[in-house]
Amino acid sequence: MRITGLIVAMILLAGCSRSVMDYQAEQPQLLLNEFFVGSGRAYGVLQDWRGRQTLRFSADLCGEWQGSQGDLYEVFYFSDGRVEYRHWQLQLHADGRVSGTAHDVVGEASGQLAGNALYWEYSLRIPYQGRELDVRVKDWMYLVSDDQIINRTSMHKFGIKVADLTLSLQQRDTSADCGPLKQQLQELAAQG
Repeated sequence: MRITGLIVAMILLAGCSRSVMDYQAEQPQLLLNEFFVGSGRAYGVLQDWRGRQTLRFSADLCGEWQGSQGDLYEVFYFSDGRVEYRHWQLQLHADGRVSGTAHDVVGEASGQLAGNALYWEYSLRIPYQGRELDVRVKDWMYLVSDDQIINRTSMHKFGIKVADLTLSLQQRDTSADCGPLKQQLQELAAQG
């Protein structure tokens, strides 16, 4: 009887999993090289494993593309006074796969686009209590209008969820020059 119950529970749980392909028909279609071009702004909150808000932040974004290869520059302003940056080097593949690297990403990020959604995973090296900690990031992005993405992220350590992130991304000016933000990233990188 216990084995039968366990098998039924596993089947029910498997039926509850979601795949990015579930969103294939959703519109508007998320095209990273159209959304992450020019300037953008983001606002977010980080919650610990208990659901308590631990940080708020805003971020300036700017993206540039040459065909299927893109650079996304990000500067984050945290409620605790920290300023951090990330420079994504992105690659779009013909089958909808997305890959990317950044200085604080361990290895390569990989994911899949479908309809209005992107799901991707990567290991992120973050500052934690005076040292660095690698966490596994599971990132869902949903294009809700032509200029707005809602992002839900879970962070895991040893397979256990340690934090959630909710983020709103707004496209601002698709013709904006990324030069000033790239300069700011260079200055932050030089500070160490």
